[in-house]
Amino acid sequence: MLVLTCIIIGGCSSKHDAGSQDLSGNNTGSATSQGAQPDLIPVLAALHDQMHSWQGTPYHWGGTDLEGVDCSGFVWRTLKDRFNIPMDRVTTKELIQMGKPVDIDHMQTGDLVFFRINRELHVGFYDTQMNFLHASVSKGVMRSSLNSPYWKSAFFQARRLKKEYGADITFNQDNKGFNLASQ
Repeated sequence: MLVLTCIIIGGCSSKHDAGSQDLSGNNTGSATSQGAQPDLIPVLAALHDQMHSWQGTPYHWGGTDLEGVDCSGFVWRTLKDRFNIPMDRVTTKELIQMGKPVDIDHMQTGDLVFFRINRELHVGFYDTQMNFLHASVSKGVMRSSLNSPYWKSAFFQARRLKKEYGADITFNQDNKGFNLASQ
C-alpha cells in the first residue's frame, strides 16, 4: 500500500472550528511501514492539477472559491478537491502546531511551508526543487521560489503532517478518483 503525504489546511485569517479530527501528525516518518520511500508522484500530479485549475485566482481574504481565495482557502480546497479529505478549516496558527517540523533540506512534495509576513503566518504546499504553491496577496494563486530573496527571508518552517493511507485522488480530466490503495 502506498503512503500519501497528507496535506492539511491552514487558515490565513479567522479561527474556524477544527472539529474532533486527529490531525496531530504523530506518525510523520517519511517511509512506509515496509521501509520504502513513499510514492509522491500522485501527490505531485494532484497538486499540479489543482494549480492548473486555480492559477491566477485573485487573493480574497477568507475566500475559498475561484472568484477569490486566501492561502488557507487554497490549501483547504486542494485537500477537498484533489485528495477527497473531509475536514473542517483551521487557521495557520492551529496548523503550525500539528505534525512535525521538517528541515528545509528534507522537504517532500506536499509538505506545508510556512512564512512569517508582518507578524502573520502564510501557508502553501511544497512542490519540488525549492518551489511552492500558494495564494499570494499580490498575484493570487501561483508558484513561487523559496530561493527568491523575499520568500527566503520570510520562510519560517516546513511541517510534515500525518500520513493517510488509501486516499482517493481526483484529477480534472475525468473527475474520477484514483485510489492509491488499489495500485
